[in-house]
Amino acid sequence: MAINDEQWTIIRRLFSKTFLTSFHYAVATVNADGAPHVAPIGSLILRDNGKGFFFEEYLGATARNLQRDKRICVLAVHTSRWLLLKSLLLGRFVSPPAIRLAGSVGEKREAMPEELALFHRRVGRYHFLKGYDLLWSRLRYVRDVTFDTALPVRVGAMTSGLWPEGGSLPESAG
Repeated sequence: MAINDEQWTIIRRLFSKTFLTSFHYAVATVNADGAPHVAPIGSLILRDNGKGFFFEEYLGATARNLQRDKRICVLAVHTSRWLLLKSLLLGRFVSPPAIRLAGSVGEKREAMPEELALFHRRVGRYHFLKGYDLLWSRLRYVRDVTFDTALPVRVGAMTSGLWPEGGSLPESAG
């Protein structure tokens, strides 16, 4: 199921806000025994409609799972307390609070210079901190990801009307 341009614009905006409030996304893969495995990933960058990439340096079990099963689900939650308080006061969210994206990943490959630059632009404000070099100076490998399904997190009337009507985003129970 394709994600249209209007939806992708909303999704990218939500992902940007999510990163600013929690610095990561929850990424689910499938273990060898079929059990779900969830890990935080802070390096996912969304690009053109339904596409993105992430760095694979610190993924451990997630990387092993993706070698065997390319399916992935990403949950982005805007955790701003201001958004929650404002929404509770108004009785509705003024922007989407969360979304799940499902898709599949490509093979592990060497990162291109423009991908490294995009990521370092995202975290560049922290370049003067000791942990910056420890975490991000040696990033080398990425996986491309293609999302084919967007599942908005809906919480009843609080999220009514936040997503374009008639598009490919199905209703979700949350």
